[in-house]
Amino acid sequence: MAEDKPAVVKEAPPQPSEAVKDVEEEKTAVVPAPEEKPDDSLAITIVEKIEASDERGAVLAKVMTEKRLSLIDAWEENEKVKAEDRAFKKITSVGAWEIAKMTEAEAEIKKKQEDLEKKKAEYAEELKKRIALIRKEAEEKRAQAEVKRGEDVIKAEKKAAKYRSTGLSPVIERRFFRLLGA
Repeated sequence: MAEDKPAVVKEAPPQPSEAVKDVEEEKTAVVPAPEEKPDDSLAITIVEKIEASDERGAVLAKVMTEKRLSLIDAWEENEKVKAEDRAFKKITSVGAWEIAKMTEAEAEIKKKQEDLEKKKAEYAEELKKRIALIRKEAEEKRAQAEVKRGEDVIKAEKKAAKYRSTGLSPVIERRFFRLLGA
């Protein structure tokens, strides 16, 4: 395909009527004349016919060469078209494959995102439950602290009433009990 072609000078192809005449003349030139007395005028015409036959042979060779080159060009063009068709089909199939894979990947990404959103929602719900539990425990501890404070206040009031009734000071009582306990 990448061969250098020699420059061919094309002559106008002979008219169909001339081609028929050339073929008829060639047939007459090929057929030997009957063996009769050679006539000088006949010898000249035979020589002329042979010369015309040589020209015709060159023209026929040239026509055959052109025909062969034309067939080669047609074959080359056909092969190029086939190659382009194969390439187009391959490119089209690659494009379809790409679209299919992209769609598949996008579907997988979407599914993963949905799974992550679901897990995120579940985790958020779990955190809300933990926060509610912590608040409940904190409220219970506050309530216990309030109860304990109330008990301590009542206890302190009782002791203060006792100290008032006995006349002892709370500091003296503590020292006294320490001495007894030691």
